[in-house]
Amino acid sequence: MISEEIRQAIPALKDQGRGLREISRALNVSRNTVRRVLRELEPREAAVEDDPRIQAITALLPALYRDCKGNAVRIREILAAQHALEIPYSTLTRLIREHTDLRAPKKRSGIYLFGPGEEMQHDTSPHHLTLGGKAVIAQCVSLVLAYSRMVFIQYYPRFTRFEAKAFLSEALRFFDGACPRCVIDNTSVILAGGSGANAVTAPEMEAFGELFGFEFMAHAIGHADRKGRVERPFAYVEGNFLAGRTFADWTDLNAQALTWCREVTNAKPKRVLGMSPQAAYAMEKAHLLALPAYIPPVTEIHYRVVDCYGFVHLDTNRYSVPERLVGKKVAVHKRLDQVLVFRDQQQVATHARLIGQRQGEQRAAGHHPRLERRTPGTGPSPQEQALSGQAPVLDRYVAALKKRAPGRGVGKLRRLLALKRTYPAQPFLAAITLALQYGLFDLNRLERLILERVSGDFFDLDGDF
Repeated sequence: MISEEIRQAIPALKDQGRGLREISRALNVSRNTVRRVLRELEPREAAVEDDPRIQAITALLPALYRDCKGNAVRIREILAAQHALEIPYSTLTRLIREHTDLRAPKKRSGIYLFGPGEEMQHDTSPHHLTLGGKAVIAQCVSLVLAYSRMVFIQYYPRFTRFEAKAFLSEALRFFDGACPRCVIDNTSVILAGGSGANAVTAPEMEAFGELFGFEFMAHAIGHADRKGRVERPFAYVEGNFLAGRTFADWTDLNAQALTWCREVTNAKPKRVLGMSPQAAYAMEKAHLLALPAYIPPVTEIHYRVVDCYGFVHLDTNRYSVPERLVGKKVAVHKRLDQVLVFRDQQQVATHARLIGQRQGEQRAAGHHPRLERRTPGTGPSPQEQALSGQAPVLDRYVAALKKRAPGRGVGKLRRLLALKRTYPAQPFLAAITLALQYGLFDLNRLERLILERVSGDFFDLDGDF
């Protein structure tokens, strides 16, 4: 048996003027198979179709096919026994194919043959897998060269325009080139609106494609086979790449996916090609568009105010910055595997990006020197060190607060340090003075005293002490 794809490719190649030998070699099937498929597509002689017996059998076929649940042998027996209609088995099966909707193959939107470097296809599919011992749903993202069927896949916990640009940049580096057309489905990740021929590409994605010299093209709704090159491999990935593999984290998952692309799936011969995708790619490479001399890293910029603990927040996670920037506005540059923080165009922090995590924290050494932990239970706590030596009245209040708190009073001192970092110096010290005078060590009431004395710009923290 040959695939429906090959069955439809044979007449298409014949229409292009190719001979039997050439079609046979291109599709890796025998010349007899090519002849048989072409023979089946030849119009039948009118005399055969006008035969009254054939017409009678044709009229009975739909009901018999349903009653016999598609069993052609049983249909033939009933035609002979109940209707005195004798018919060769091969003729009966042909009539079933031609005159019943029940055995008709699913209609395709077209036959698609591609020249080298003509088109690439992009799509995503959710896959269930285990990551670090936890079951997760990951978005498998793929790009395929339509001619050679070279494939590149990666995985992401979610897939937005940021991930789309990062993935396509990596995929085109993998192929060392691009095709002028990238066929996609009608996804809002790429499109701003519309569908099919009326689709409008989002401006930022259009600009991204222009960087590499290609444009996005959405297929018509209901014509998913228009990008069959990228649709079909997803099931293969699930059954052949994911099966029996374990992954420590997202980095490990994508590293294994890259190795699989290089050493397994693209190196395996495909019958429809008559060779491996890597071999076909060797012929296609010269037809790909050259990549730009410089490909800028995909970056998403967010503006944040450093919180009172010296962190900026991004995608539910926290990244440290130097303590002197508490209360200041910074630019956070999100990249695929990095987070960079800038203040006044000067880079002040670099972190590995936390991917697929929530409420995670990245703290760099030296960002919060006064809060770096020492041996637990010995000497002043990091919070006490951060509060000491700022003002005599504050030193006295810290000492008195410690006497009234259990242990080293770390919890109370942490709250007091947060108040110091949150409010301007003058109202803070005025409230401390009053609280010390009246023996007030309830920090909630201390904060109300501070608020009563706050005036002007509430968050002007430039007046440090």
